[in-house]
Amino acid sequence: MDDSDRIVSRRRALRRGHISEYVAAAFLMLKGYRIVALRYRTRLGEIDIIARKGDLAVFVEVKARSSEGGAIDAVSATAQRRIRDASDIWLSRQRDNARLSQRYDIVAVVPRRLPKHFIDAF
Repeated sequence: MDDSDRIVSRRRALRRGHISEYVAAAFLMLKGYRIVALRYRTRLGEIDIIARKGDLAVFVEVKARSSEGGAIDAVSATAQRRIRDASDIWLSRQRDNARLSQRYDIVAVVPRRLPKHFIDAF
């Protein structure tokens, strides 16, 4: 694989990831969540989706894989730590952070299926 193939492959993966994040966000909205951020970036890490439902802040990692199990397995301990660190920054910037509960979910986006929402996944 030469450099141009790698670039094309990387672009496809990024596009698939972004589309999966939009699909997951729409799915969460249908479930009654309010999306407050997509691809929230900090110096410590990135959170794919931050959603709220009342006083609950949900930090969501979206994984597009060929199976739900593959999506769950793809969220490593390192990724979980980065998401938690980034969520601490986001929470510290919220006026109502003292009353917010938090949760960490995974949404698996699998081809030709509805997304699967794993609540309190880590």
